[in-house]
Amino acid sequence: MTRKERLMRTLRGLNVDRPPVSFYEIDGTQDTENPDTFNIFNSEDWKPVINLARERSDRIVSCRIDTDYFEDDPCEELITKKIWNDDSGSLYSEETIHAGGRELIRRTRRDKDVNTLWTEEHFLKDVEDLKAYLSLPPRNPPGKPDISKALSLEKEIGQSGILILETADPLCMAAELFSMDTYMILAVTETELFQNLLERFFEELILHITSVSEALPGRLWRIYGPEYAAPPYLPPDMFRRFVSVYDGELINIIHKNGGFVRVHAHGNIKDVLDDIIATDCDGLDPIEPPPQGDVELKEVKVRCGDRIVLFGNLEASDLENCETAVFERKIRTALEEGTGGRGFVLMPSSCPYGRILKPHVLPNYEAMIRLSEEFAG
Repeated sequence: MTRKERLMRTLRGLNVDRPPVSFYEIDGTQDTENPDTFNIFNSEDWKPVINLARERSDRIVSCRIDTDYFEDDPCEELITKKIWNDDSGSLYSEETIHAGGRELIRRTRRDKDVNTLWTEEHFLKDVEDLKAYLSLPPRNPPGKPDISKALSLEKEIGQSGILILETADPLCMAAELFSMDTYMILAVTETELFQNLLERFFEELILHITSVSEALPGRLWRIYGPEYAAPPYLPPDMFRRFVSVYDGELINIIHKNGGFVRVHAHGNIKDVLDDIIATDCDGLDPIEPPPQGDVELKEVKVRCGDRIVLFGNLEASDLENCETAVFERKIRTALEEGTGGRGFVLMPSSCPYGRILKPHVLPNYEAMIRLSEEFAG
């Protein structure tokens, strides 16, 4: 069975020779030769991990599809942007949107040895900023999507894996305009106004996802953002209001074009799991074990039955910090508790973000492959 066949049969709920293993963000496409200062993957530490992902893992390769407008800012002609480096070499970006007589500013920072973009200042800081943002004119409908990158990636991947098309949901697009505390306050105190923002992004996403899923039918998608409305951030009734209705419709569009959808939600999912199931998604990740999450994998499998493929249950902090003998026990538990139902893909919740890896990270990735190959579910 090829790695592609193994993944596609898992998505369809069919029998496979062993549980697939994904390294999540590490999919074998990372550029180890690019000398860019901010490319952590040119470190010698990363090369054997990336080679292992390419040669042995069941590759699920991430791809974003652009249309004429979708990756642009809300109204390009109203935006100014400046970029600079400080004395330490960190890269800063400051964007300003002029809307409703106000200046909405976002400032980000990227450090040389950490593969993360830090948002130090968010565009929207209060209800008046939100009103100003909503006064911006809507973006033009999307044009024909450029699928050349996706087709090229699929050719490169061959039988070693599959693509996963990435999209935020309306809640993610809205919440990330605010700091976390401001988002939670406004979502509760200005719910109707906040929902106007969700509706704006929902209308854009319907057009975008329809266009892309028609151009690339039958592929796997990942929708991220639902965790913003899960406890402890918001109560379950707001999850249904902010996530279930919108994401369910987006999933329905993808299904109409023969695709599959994996919903991404870190952290606590126990109290919203039934609402996630109700979206009719095909997969769920990363199902973090307690204490990072709040529900055991075996309970998730029982509640999902044969409706959803389960992805994950290995915590990224364990991958990075556990000695291999300890991590192997966690792998075995995940395999035993996750296999069955519609299907299970062994996967960490994330990956290390530093340029330098701890000595046991590579052996822990190797253990994921080895124990899955040995497992007889």
